[in-house]
Amino acid sequence: MATRPPRVAELLLLLPSLLPLLWPQQVVSDPDDEACLSNLRGSLTDPNGSLRNWTADSFAAPCNGFTSYLEGVTCNNGRVYKLSLPGLSLGGALSACLANCTNLQSLDLSSNALSGAIPPELASLLNLAVLNLSSNRLSGAIPPELALCAYLNVLDLHANLLTGLIPDQLGLLVRLSAFDVSDNRLEGPVPALLANRTAVGGAGAAALPRFNASSFVGNKDLYGYPLPPKRGGGLSVPAIVGIGLGSGLLSLVLSFTAVCVWLRVTEKAAPMPGEEGKMSHLMPDY
Repeated sequence: MATRPPRVAELLLLLPSLLPLLWPQQVVSDPDDEACLSNLRGSLTDPNGSLRNWTADSFAAPCNGFTSYLEGVTCNNGRVYKLSLPGLSLGGALSACLANCTNLQSLDLSSNALSGAIPPELASLLNLAVLNLSSNRLSGAIPPELALCAYLNVLDLHANLLTGLIPDQLGLLVRLSAFDVSDNRLEGPVPALLANRTAVGGAGAAALPRFNASSFVGNKDLYGYPLPPKRGGGLSVPAIVGIGLGSGLLSLVLSFTAVCVWLRVTEKAAPMPGEEGKMSHLMPDY
């Protein structure tokens, strides 16, 4: 039996699915991603030329579906969802415009030479699950606004120059499974919600801290469980030694002075030679 040629109506139905093959769609950049990447590049120094392909032309179309030609950029459905640039000797500061990469889920800029503060604007990255800024030269306080990143699983800020308190609000990040602020210049108590004892393995199991001491060590003015309690306001060892030496010297001086006074008094009280004979001569006989 002869095959019936397709009808015109059937061809028209197939036309929408054939158009992308005949005329490929032009990749259109998301303006937020373009602003995010271009401003980040402008805030960084790149002594090794690792970001040589981070150019204005590439920012116009950073993603092609699930791929990107930009160093360290991973895309998902045409949007930047991962930035990974660890160990590239990058300097400069973190751009607040990173908040424009609104689809970002992972940001890793660890082991570089970044300085300045952590932008509180990162709190706008509501999909962020991983934030690794460790081993840099970041300073200032940890922004409490990071607690707004409700999907945050990993927060690694160790080996920086961060100061101030650990924000209590970070303890509200219930998805947080890795947390490290060790080797900074933080002070004050460890937030209870980051170090609370949680039962593992059901009733009767040993109570373990949510994050152990390794997450907090290297901050000399940080205290509280799982670190040792706050040190009392007692004197330091050098001060105690100094007071001891001073007290001993003072005792020696006082003792020497007392001996000198006693000798002087004794010397004045003793009779002069010949005085005893004179006195007996003057005494009447009974």
